[in-house]
Amino acid sequence: MFVLYMLKLTALSMPLMTDLGEEKNELTLQIVTVATDETDGYARFMQSAKDFGLQVEVVGMGQKWTGGDIANYPGGGQKINLLKPVLAKWKDDTRKLVMFTDSYDVIFASTADEIITKFLDFEANAVFSAEGFCWPDKALASTYPKVALGKRFLCSGGFIGYANVIYNIVSDSSVKDKDDDQLFYTKIYLDEEKRTNYSMKLDHRSHIFQNLNGAKEEIELKFEGEVTRGENVIYGTKPSVFHGNGPSKIFLNYLGNYLGKAWTEEKGCGHCKDDLLEDPKDGSFPKVFVGIFIDQPTPFLAQFFQRFFNISYPKDKITVYLRNSEEYHDQVARDWLKANDKLYSRVYYVEPSQVMTHEDAREEAMKEAIQWKDEYFLALDTITMITDVNLIQNLIRYNKNVIAPLVARPGMLWSNFWGAVASDGYYARSPDYSDLLNKNRIGVWNVPHVMNVYLMKVSWIEKYTPNYKSDNYDFELAFSDWMRNNGHFMFMVNEQEYGYLINPDKYSTEHLHNDMYEIFNNRMEWEREYLHPNWSVLLNEDVEIQNPCPDVYWFPLMSEKFTKELVGEMEHYGQWSGGTHNDNRLSGGYENVPTRDIHMNQVGFEDHWLEIIKSYVIPVNGKIFSGYYSKGIAIMNFVVKYAMDGQPSLRPHHDASTYTINVALSKPNVDHWGGGCRFIRYNCSVVDTKLGWALMHPGRLTHQHEGLPLLNGTRYIMVSFIDP
Repeated sequence: MFVLYMLKLTALSMPLMTDLGEEKNELTLQIVTVATDETDGYARFMQSAKDFGLQVEVVGMGQKWTGGDIANYPGGGQKINLLKPVLAKWKDDTRKLVMFTDSYDVIFASTADEIITKFLDFEANAVFSAEGFCWPDKALASTYPKVALGKRFLCSGGFIGYANVIYNIVSDSSVKDKDDDQLFYTKIYLDEEKRTNYSMKLDHRSHIFQNLNGAKEEIELKFEGEVTRGENVIYGTKPSVFHGNGPSKIFLNYLGNYLGKAWTEEKGCGHCKDDLLEDPKDGSFPKVFVGIFIDQPTPFLAQFFQRFFNISYPKDKITVYLRNSEEYHDQVARDWLKANDKLYSRVYYVEPSQVMTHEDAREEAMKEAIQWKDEYFLALDTITMITDVNLIQNLIRYNKNVIAPLVARPGMLWSNFWGAVASDGYYARSPDYSDLLNKNRIGVWNVPHVMNVYLMKVSWIEKYTPNYKSDNYDFELAFSDWMRNNGHFMFMVNEQEYGYLINPDKYSTEHLHNDMYEIFNNRMEWEREYLHPNWSVLLNEDVEIQNPCPDVYWFPLMSEKFTKELVGEMEHYGQWSGGTHNDNRLSGGYENVPTRDIHMNQVGFEDHWLEIIKSYVIPVNGKIFSGYYSKGIAIMNFVVKYAMDGQPSLRPHHDASTYTINVALSKPNVDHWGGGCRFIRYNCSVVDTKLGWALMHPGRLTHQHEGLPLLNGTRYIMVSFIDP
């Protein structure tokens, strides 16, 4: 039997040895892959092949996968059984090279010509990819031939060889669908006699195949004009095929955003305009289910609703599912729904009393979208401020199963996507995160985590049923973890401005007007709401600041909303001083010129007001009093209340300050009649004060002043003694 076996093997192998010196242009390259489902990874694989003109024959599409759970366990024998009948077509062809690769986790990075040249350099009949781990049988590691430099162990995710040789290798013996394909090829390779007769070699240094498991630190992207290559900096090679075997798929997805023609420095995003959908010409927009989720106390919720309302998508095509877990926000939510529910196709309100987890809320919303046969599902957290009124149309246009617009906290590195994930499933910084966040590179990016706002196709949801539940992660991480583990891609697009994120982390609900306290956490939104809209022009060189009295200046500082909310906060607190000389709030307990007032520190607004002085008052002071550099120190910051039944006026006095600001919080001839400020030395009065405008004047020596008598109503002013 041994003699007969040797004769049979020799007869099979001897004619297969081709002249290694033959011209490469006599050879053709055929890519063969096994894929049973058109996944996101499969689409990427095919696109990369198309980019380099590679011919691919796909085997098994539409068939049931019976090769086991190869992501976690040995298996994959079905791939061999699917390959055999296809390779049989070329079993006698010595001029055709066949390259097999996996598809869902593989990307091509070079042309057929380059691949053929590299293969011929091996002077072998078959070349298998190599990796640094012996799988699936670690006990076989010691039986592998030693290598001086490079990866030692065979990986079945990619191999290339003459068609007749590859056919004989896959036909070497029978294999069951659930047997392990890598073990099948490993046993052939470790049989020295078969290895020699088949002329098999491993690509130890990643000339053709780069397996990424355990090799992340070896790879650097090289931008080369109209193409982007990945270089193995350890071996100095530029592989033609990248395989995200094992747990390296997140890294492959990162590389896949660039490799080949996906994104180049010369042309940018290579495929962002591929497969774009056009807006319907007849106005028949697809139905969109919007799940709005209030998951925590959230600043500027009314502004969120206004921005959502501003979205231009036809409202009769939108279903609104509003889930509110916070009793604090119930009235705001109800007010918005009452004002707008008739405009939308359908409206659901899940109020705080309806106990529901974050996970269940999202799963219920998806079921509703399926039930009502909506076509798209927009998941939208209320910390997302949408500024792109065409957001829904723009996201639909990209034709992705899951896509998120880039939104971030202004001026911070916190956004709604991650570029990488650590081994524990939590955040890791990718090399390109800042470039994507800051739009130094724009495009459509495959990322490992999205949250806060993203669009999903309902048909995809119905087919795969995304999961938000996990024993290890919260609902946001659970969703992304499920996506990654099941081979689904999440895309982030940063081709324009879509909006930004509100920071809810330190939001307190202990005050009457809590948004007013958000200057530190959400400055951009705070400025929109509370800074006077004309403040920004004050620092322009050609803008003169009004000067109603000698060395008294008048400028817009705070918005009307701020004045109303600050007065409301003070009245809500309600503990106005008695207007007497005795004041235990002060050091020494004595006030020379007392007013009926409440100090900022009594309502928890002292630090916030000092920040207002630092950011918005000092720059104006520097323009007015050039050469003086204010420190912005203000110990006395208080709101004064003038009323007929309390304190209607204030006697002449100097302020204990280098300069003072006095901000009008009420309207003359509307909220009060009479009142104002008279500067004694100049006999000059400012009585027609403007809401939110600040008077700025020197405090000591030159600008003694008095509060003019009130005739009717109630007058409020905000006073700060700066640089005492």
